[in-house]
Amino acid sequence: MSTALIAGRVKDVLPNAATLGTMRRSPRRDLISGLTVAVVALPLALGFGITSGAGAQAGLVTAVVAGALAAVFGGSNLQVTGPTGAMTVVLVPIVHSYGIDGVMTVGLMAGIILVLLALLRAGRAMSYVPVPVVEGFTLGIAGVIGLQQIPGALGVKTPSGDNPAVVAAKAVGDFAAHPHVTPIAIAIGVAAVMLLGARLRPTVPFSLLAVVAATAAVWGLGLSAASIGHLPSGLAAPSTSFFQASHLASLLPSALAVAALAALESLMSASAADAMSVSERHDSNRELFGQGLANIAAPLFGGVAATGAIARTAVNVRTGAASRLASLVHAAVLAVIVFAAAPLVAHIPRAALAGVLIATAVRMVEVGSIKALARASRGETAILVLTATVTLASTLVNAVVVGMVVAAAIAVTKVSKAARLEQVPLHADLPPADHHAEEQALLGEHIIAYRIDGPLLFAAAHRFLLELTETADVKVVILRMSRISVIDSSGAGVLADAIDKLTRRGVLVLVSGVRPEHRRPLDALGTLDRLCEAGHVFTTTPEAIAFAHAHLSGTGIIPAPRTGETTGARG
Repeated sequence: MSTALIAGRVKDVLPNAATLGTMRRSPRRDLISGLTVAVVALPLALGFGITSGAGAQAGLVTAVVAGALAAVFGGSNLQVTGPTGAMTVVLVPIVHSYGIDGVMTVGLMAGIILVLLALLRAGRAMSYVPVPVVEGFTLGIAGVIGLQQIPGALGVKTPSGDNPAVVAAKAVGDFAAHPHVTPIAIAIGVAAVMLLGARLRPTVPFSLLAVVAATAAVWGLGLSAASIGHLPSGLAAPSTSFFQASHLASLLPSALAVAALAALESLMSASAADAMSVSERHDSNRELFGQGLANIAAPLFGGVAATGAIARTAVNVRTGAASRLASLVHAAVLAVIVFAAAPLVAHIPRAALAGVLIATAVRMVEVGSIKALARASRGETAILVLTATVTLASTLVNAVVVGMVVAAAIAVTKVSKAARLEQVPLHADLPPADHHAEEQALLGEHIIAYRIDGPLLFAAAHRFLLELTETADVKVVILRMSRISVIDSSGAGVLADAIDKLTRRGVLVLVSGVRPEHRRPLDALGTLDRLCEAGHVFTTTPEAIAFAHAHLSGTGIIPAPRTGETTGARG
């Protein structure tokens, strides 16, 4: 890239006055949303930090530093960034192999990779992700969020395990052994207040009010942490001496995986935020740039790799956030907690926050969109269900890969069905002449013309082979190829087989209307080589008909053509 090109692309991904100006839209709504998201993000940041192996303080530092930078430099007005559950799956093996320093080094490297992807404008690749995959991803994440809250809602310690369904089942078993009604009541109460309140007064921050009320109720009743399940308190200062220059080569594959996951999850989360809002549309390349800067900075302060977090983003959208100011408020509130109010964390009932996320998961499910896709086609419904199922059973990267593969297979099937092999009458290509009807009937007894419409790809090619080789006992077959939209090597190979089979049966095969852009796959496999050498490839169909007429008359099958008959339109 030239210096001017790089400078132009850097300018494109930097925030401009119009982008930052959106923070003046509705400061009050953003303040309320930011406070609410901070309350929701607090236990998640602590939990994901601990789960990753880097510690609770690393999770909070990540939420503060990455959340603030991604809010300013990212491409979504509603995205909230921080540590996520999906990222912990990638980070845990790195901790085991390289320790905490390795995790932070990988985060820094992944951030650099994300910045490079942004400058290469790789974000636009997300536009090729089908809607059913996005909807299935969102539905699956909603299910994961809901299952993850089961231990907190039941007031039991979170069992070990990776699959959220298995962990939830274990939690139910633990609860059955020692049942506690109070945590369930708190979780259901908070979720009910949020869901009902959102219907009655959407602008009121019922999630924040419900959490405060639940905390006050627990204090007032003097309930113990053992019966409710409070959050841990006490945070140690993070270490910033981490860079492992000697391990850069061995850490590069892990950094690529982290960067890929961060890009995928962040852009999917931003897309989900767009879907949950009315008029917001994110800038994919700018979002990659913001996530890159966030991941470069977070390790410098003792944090881990971060991504756009769909749970916190959903809370942000649903509580009425109007701009990226809400995400900045969320980061600022968490910073205050880190430095000044860490002991207060111990008084927040985990069941109350479980209720917040259960309600959030319920509200993430867009029933209208799911019904619309179900009405559209069975294929899109299958993609949605499969993507959601794999998200629950595996990871979101696997879910998106599986969804994309199935979507591509269904798309190819639809394309192949759109291709047609149609027998067409000859009269449209024959010039006016005496005894036209009689001559047309005579030619029709010995010549069949087929027009191939649409794409001749591997999925449709074999069907064409069967249709062509079942042609009735005629002397000449004309293949009109001007309406083929695209042809691949499989299509060219099958076409060659069909021509060969017809030729061995003594049928003269003529081809007309081959488009220049289709010559490459045909020439590569030598599909038309013998026909070209024999002079059996023509620019127009009338030329092919005239040749066939001459051939048939030369063999005495039909009378010689009358003087004055000429060729006409293209094939």
